[in-house]
Amino acid sequence: MTDSRSTPLTRADYQTLGLAALGGALEIYDFIIFAFFATTLSKLFFPPDMPEWLRLLQTFGIFATGYLARPLGGILMAHFADRLGRKRVFSLTILMMAGPCLLIGLMPTYADIGILAPLLLLSLRILQGAAVGGEVPSAWSFVAEHAPLGRRGYALGVLQAGLTFGYLLGALTATLLARVFTPQEMLDYGWRIPFLLGGPFGLLGVWLRRWLSETPVFLAMRDRQDERATYPLLNVLRRHKHTLLPAAALTCVLTSAVVVLVVVTPTLLQQRFGMHADRAFALSSVGIVFLNIGCVIAGHVCDRIGQRRSLILYSLLLPVGIAALYADLIAGWGWPGLAYAFAGLCCGIVGVVPSIMVAMFPAEVRVSGISFTYNVAYSAWASVTPLLLIAAMPWSPWICVLYCALMALAGLLCVRAAQSPQEPSLDDALYQHG
Repeated sequence: MTDSRSTPLTRADYQTLGLAALGGALEIYDFIIFAFFATTLSKLFFPPDMPEWLRLLQTFGIFATGYLARPLGGILMAHFADRLGRKRVFSLTILMMAGPCLLIGLMPTYADIGILAPLLLLSLRILQGAAVGGEVPSAWSFVAEHAPLGRRGYALGVLQAGLTFGYLLGALTATLLARVFTPQEMLDYGWRIPFLLGGPFGLLGVWLRRWLSETPVFLAMRDRQDERATYPLLNVLRRHKHTLLPAAALTCVLTSAVVVLVVVTPTLLQQRFGMHADRAFALSSVGIVFLNIGCVIAGHVCDRIGQRRSLILYSLLLPVGIAALYADLIAGWGWPGLAYAFAGLCCGIVGVVPSIMVAMFPAEVRVSGISFTYNVAYSAWASVTPLLLIAAMPWSPWICVLYCALMALAGLLCVRAAQSPQEPSLDDALYQHG
């Protein structure tokens, strides 16, 4: 069903969308690059006489603090996004990500300053986690409130593609450096390069976002002081309690696609299926590329047939795509690249969920509502699920497919929370009393 009020995107709309998506990609790169060099960092920031497994475990523990810091940072920045404006926080988050990334590339190692090295690394990682916790909710709200009627799904799908492109940028950077430098050169100085690149990347994102304008929805709300809640999160907890559970569940569905496709499967390709690391990362890159494409397609589909039908469609496609991928790996059909590409396209649920969530909360508390539900659910789900899936893999190679089927059921149970075509749009909901 096409929205009869659909308005074409203008050149200014494309500029806003492009700057938002590019800035998000650069910020996600700054956040995720740590994971690609965890093995190297474990040798540099912990005592050399410490067992290797313990060094690696503590390094991933520092990486995980970035997820654990997301809720607090996201809630604090969401408060100011709802009170002071989307653009200010939208620019602040990328600066908070770029600064620590640059400092990691410059900081001394354990050999230089001893135990202070991992403590400093931990502190910088906490700042990064707080930054990314504010980025996604602010980005969703910013783009949705700028997008013309009938094109919000497409705009948010493009934004999600930009965010996931940050993962691809990190993977390609790690692959290139691994081929250019020897392992010893990486330990000596090569490991600093991706973090030093991340600093300018982030500053470029800050500069690009200077050209963005505040959303018309927030400007209209600012002119009506009564529309802005003094404490947006308290407003969410008191008046929108019924929305919290479906919003958290939808976050888990979105997270499941990313975790299985981007995080878990590349590891299982090496551990379970005996694939060389280079080939595993190459296949993962293919999957991420088609996940980007799938997000854009899913956003367009959301505009065409509505949120509820799109949620049903992509909840069903999610396990279908992952099943096709693992069927190829288990049966040895010899088409893993094609199967990974198909799985990426079917994970378009990542491009559908943002459209639903921005419509679940009114403008005066939108960023706070999204930030609270998204960051709490994401930090809990993304930190535990990969470990559980990898641990359960010896039980059955189909465990990821079963997991995605359960997540598809969760998505279907949330259909009633999605906006129907007859419900008011974001702007209508704001202006209907004006």
